Amino acid sequence: MPSFPAYRPRRLRRTHALRRLIRETWLEPSQFVLPLFVRSGTGVRQPIESMPGVAQTSVDELLRDAHEAVSLGIGGVLLFGIPDKKDAIGSDAWNDDAPVQQAIRALKREVPGLVVITDVCLCEYTDHGHCGVIRDGDVDNDATLELLARESVSHARAGADIIAPSDMMDGRVRAIRAALDNEGFLNTAILSYAAKYAGPFYGPFREAAESTPQFGDRRSYQMDAGNSDEALREVLLDIEEGADMVMVKPAGPFLDIIHRVKTETGYPVAAYQVSGEFAMIQAAAERGWIDRERVMMESLLGIRRAGADVIVTYFAREAAKAL
Repeated sequence: MPSFPAYRPRRLRRTHALRRLIRETWLEPSQFVLPLFVRSGTGVRQPIESMPGVAQTSVDELLRDAHEAVSLGIGGVLLFGIPDKKDAIGSDAWNDDAPVQQAIRALKREVPGLVVITDVCLCEYTDHGHCGVIRDGDVDNDATLELLARESVSHARAGADIIAPSDMMDGRVRAIRAALDNEGFLNTAILSYAAKYAGPFYGPFREAAESTPQFGDRRSYQMDAGNSDEALREVLLDIEEGADMVMVKPAGPFLDIIHRVKTETGYPVAAYQVSGEFAMIQAAAERGWIDRERVMMESLLGIRRAGADVIVTYFAREAAKAL
């Protein structure tokens, strides 16, 4: 490559048109997935204090958000349920009349072109806030698999396009794939939260999903932030068990993991820009410390540049409007 003065990289940075012409990484609204929190009732839009602009909604209000998402070209929605009752095993998770199942049916009826993804976990549904059955003070991995499979089948029965298990139990993808296939849902895809790290970035989400653990934490099943090779092992296991897509969560602190997963597997990769990332940008912007829109867009571009094909983000609507 020639050196200065023959080669002057700034020549192609002089104008917006030139910069746009040679841009290597692009964002499109179709790459975004919008998380939505649904609960029972009518006309409910309950703001989440730590996540400005995000709310728990009833199905009718959720449909309004979904119609807006479609009009903006957003690729899909990811549903989380707030149950009317909780118990030790999270039995409302596979209730065919629970809020998530009602929302799936309404979305497939009212906005059939929108991809509907459902989070599959028990933390929102258990009275202890953990992601599975508790035995001797810890989550019993194998006893939890059957319940996750039941929840997945219930979501598929309602019409979900993609099942997204986020529990981080060993063997859950195999168990869910087998259950879906046995019930005739061969075309229902699985997006596995394959590399989900334990840490402090989920705080606002736990307010939104009402899923704060009542004792201990989730480090016995979610990954340690210092581990990269382990993330690849988790991803490869889930692919072997039947995952159609894999996810890295959180996105921003783990861009290197996104890149490794995409480079080393070639599989469709989703990355979740989690509640803590969203809340930090919102809080700094409210104080006038940063340019909110520019930081929002640059953070999403960085996730995309790292290798994510799909970005789950609470900024989906605003980013789509900016684009």
